[in-house]
Amino acid sequence: MDRMHKIGLGSVQFGIPYGITNQSGQTPETEVALILKLASENGIKYIDTASAYGTSEQVLGKNDLEGFKIISKFMPENENGAVQSQFEKTITDLQIDTMYGYLAHRPMSLLEDKSQWESLKRLKHDGKVRKIGFSLNTPSELQRLLENNMQPDLIQVPFNYFDNRFKDLMVELKNSGCEIHTRSAFLQGLFFADTTKLSSFFDAVKPEIKMLQQQFQQDLSGALLNYVMDLDFVDVVIVGVENASQLQMNLNAINNKTDLVAKKFNFPESVLMPSNWPKS
Repeated sequence: MDRMHKIGLGSVQFGIPYGITNQSGQTPETEVALILKLASENGIKYIDTASAYGTSEQVLGKNDLEGFKIISKFMPENENGAVQSQFEKTITDLQIDTMYGYLAHRPMSLLEDKSQWESLKRLKHDGKVRKIGFSLNTPSELQRLLENNMQPDLIQVPFNYFDNRFKDLMVELKNSGCEIHTRSAFLQGLFFADTTKLSSFFDAVKPEIKMLQQQFQQDLSGALLNYVMDLDFVDVVIVGVENASQLQMNLNAINNKTDLVAKKFNFPESVLMPSNWPKS
């Protein structure tokens, strides 16, 4: 279990029903407690959350978070109020005093109102937050922030077997001392979807998904996770789970070493970004 330090626990399901293959809706609070217990027992240190994840922060705050490194995210000030007040609400909901990481959930808002970045830097300076940065969707966002001298301590980006849009920037930032967290190793569950039931929107990826499912079968989750975890420029891989047994299956899958050979894909960004997927 020595590689578990690279796993981070995603908590969006704790606050809202989430994911294309989610069958059970929002995770009950009793199940969240079991997930956190299992995570702690297996050396998982990171928990990723956000004020935008419904009741996730309040649910997490009903548990003992001692020993976990918590990363949360704030929304633009023109939507949710001052960064400082959003931070205060988050640590109150989580029942903690300080946070490991605090990220801009909509980082382009920092370019429109640069005082938000100054507020973040102040939280870090005051010892309230250890690392500040951004949760990103596209490499162009990151490039614009860097051009404006907003140098992050920590970024979270989508990265998986199909999607390596951020790779060069990840390597560059890692070399400059930035901590790299990735999400979407399973592309919101798309890798496990029944391709016959997916709409034509996904036609570009269906043959590859089918091939992966046939090749790896029950070992697919482990292959997908190991693919990202094995990259030395990735510090933490955020994995969202709906229940404790799902987390246990993922942990088992990681330990059953299965190698996924890197391939060059050129899928449309619309397919790689769940926010662009058809809602029905």
